[in-house]
Formats: sequence, C-alpha cells, structure tokens
Amino acid sequence: MASPEHPGGPGWTGHPAAQCVARTKQEASATGPDLPHPGPEGHLDMPSSLSPNSSMTTRELQEYWRNEKCHWKHVKLLFEIASARIEERKASKFVMYQIVVIQTGSFDSNKAILERRYSDFEKLQKNLLKIFREEIEDVAFPKKHLMGNFTEEMICERKLAFKEYLSLLYTIRCVRRSREFIDFLTRPELREAFGCLRAGQYTKALDILVHVVPLQEKLTRHCPVLVVPALCAMLLCHRDLEHPLEAFAVGERALQYLEARESHRYYAPLLDAMARLAYVLGKDFVSLQEKLEERQLRKPTTRGLTLKELTVREYLY
Repeated sequence: MASPEHPGGPGWTGHPAAQCVARTKQEASATGPDLPHPGPEGHLDMPSSLSPNSSMTTRELQEYWRNEKCHWKHVKLLFEIASARIEERKASKFVMYQIVVIQTGSFDSNKAILERRYSDFEKLQKNLLKIFREEIEDVAFPKKHLMGNFTEEMICERKLAFKEYLSLLYTIRCVRRSREFIDFLTRPELREAFGCLRAGQYTKALDILVHVVPLQEKLTRHCPVLVVPALCAMLLCHRDLEHPLEAFAVGERALQYLEARESHRYYAPLLDAMARLAYVLGKDFVSLQEKLEERQLRKPTTRGLTLKELTVREYLY
C-alpha cells in the first residue's frame, strides 16, 4: 500500500538509521506492510516490543522468546541464475534472467524461482546506491552495452555477474534487510497476488502466495511480522475458496507473529476473522473473542476495518 512505510511506497522519506529507531517506537501507518531497515540484529523484536499490558504467563513468555531466538537466527541463502531467455514484445526486446533462491545448510523444499530483467537489476543498484553507497562500493555491477546484449556470450557473462552481485549484496547485513533488496526479490509477485485477491481470483492469488511467502519469510527472519499481510491474504483466499481449515492454519501462523504486538493494525481484524473461522470449525472461538474484547478495553477504538478491507489495500502501487 502506498505509504511512507510501505515496501517500495513512493512516500518513503528519511535516513534509514532514523527510520530504524522510529520503527521501534511506533507501528506503521494503517496502509501498507511494515518494512525492515538497516540496524542492529533483532532491533524490531527487542523486549521493548512486548506490550506492558501483556497477559502472557511466565511459561508463555519463555516459549515466546525461544521462538524469537529462532527467528533471529540468520538464514543463509544461495543465489543462482539458472537460465536466461530473450523476450520480444512489440516495442522492446530484452533478456529475462531466472533467479533461484535456495536456503543452504539443509534440504530446501521451498526454493524460490523468479524472473528479472536487466532493468530490474539496474533499478535495484540505483536505489541501493542512494542509501548504501559506501557499503556497496566494492560490489561490481555489470555495465550496460550499446550492442551485443543478446549474444550467447554476453548473456552467459551476465548470468555469472548477477549471481555474484546478489550473493555479495546478501553478505551485507544492512543491505539484505533493506526495503530495496527485499522488494527486488518479492514485490512484483506480491503485487500480482494482491491484485488477483482484489479481483476475486483467489486460486491464482493463492498459487502465487504459496511460492513467494516462503521466500519472504526467509528474508525477514529478523522481523517476521513483515510477512503478516501476505499470510492474511492467504487466509482470505482459503476462506473465500471455502477451505476454512487451511485458512485457520495460516491465521494461526500470522497470530504467532503478532502475539506480543497487540497494537499492530492487523491484530484485531485477524483475531475477529479467526474467531469466526473457529466457530465454523467447531474450535475454541471463545478465547479468541475474549482476547479481542480485552484488546478493545485496553485500546478502545471505533469500528475498524475488517481483515479483508485492510488486506486488499496492500500493494496497490
């Protein structure tokens, strides 16, 4: 969604370090998903993020922090340029590079496969230079040529260059956590998925989300709440396709990320949707309603947006 805090939102302003500090003190605006910013390890999930009015027991808090430590563990990713193809359109001709992203250290059944063209890489480089010029000064970017861009030799050369380029960027912590880097790898697919959701094309939206969400989770382990909008989109797709059990399972994942962030804009709408699903499934919906009522008592608000009303506003631009 277009907002100063949205991934790729046109209204983004301010030095990343300042935004990083600000993010620990307040939630994102009501439009658009939260974003990672350069900063210390786990800066968005420090103990201060726990609500002072949290009703979690000591045992629940211990379990929460065990899970958080797992989230903080850095996930190493391997980038490969598996193939390339020349695409010709009416007014343009370009090369599409297939990027494969795999988690190292264990078998990865959710490897991500995406396609980007030279201009996408070039846009990423320009955006990163605006913020991280010193950090990436030694990272080489393949130059553009006036001729010979479609020869087999040039394409093979660029495949190797882009593999090295992404791998080096990923080794720089502030870069791999940046809005620009995460957007490059996930935003086109997320925009398409949310567009399908708005159009009522739930099967198509879900098919895209099933492939892009695992990559988004790997890229945002330092701040897993960033994946909540996409998980909620999956919940809505399953629900409207009359798959309540699958919708509830996805919702539980999203609630785990929001357990200690009751002020988050998705918390109340998600609880409400989960209570309704629990009722349909014959599950414990009373405890979910009680949590929602407790949250309302601590932070009284007028009628808020439903989960669907909130989610369909994401990734409009």
